[in-house]
Amino acid sequence: MAGVDGVVVHTEAEVRAALDRVLQQDDIGILLINGALTQLCKDKIDDIKTNRTRPLLVEIPDRHGHGRDENAIAEYIRTAVGIKI
Repeated sequence: MAGVDGVVVHTEAEVRAALDRVLQQDDIGILLINGALTQLCKDKIDDIKTNRTRPLLVEIPDRHGHGRDENAIAEYIRTAVGIKI
């Protein structure tokens, strides 16, 4: 993805600080975050999902594949489009 900046974080404090920076920027429309980081600050993630229109928060598997089950792609399609395959 050309032109996409990323931030590597590991702790709950780092995740919260990074999320706060993202929420201050009007030019960020999509936020990709892995499931392990989502669990570190579930309250803040839930708040973003339910109370904000931007950025669109998309949970992705981490580089080791954690957070992805065997039907991950089918589940992504079902969630995004509403079609079960």
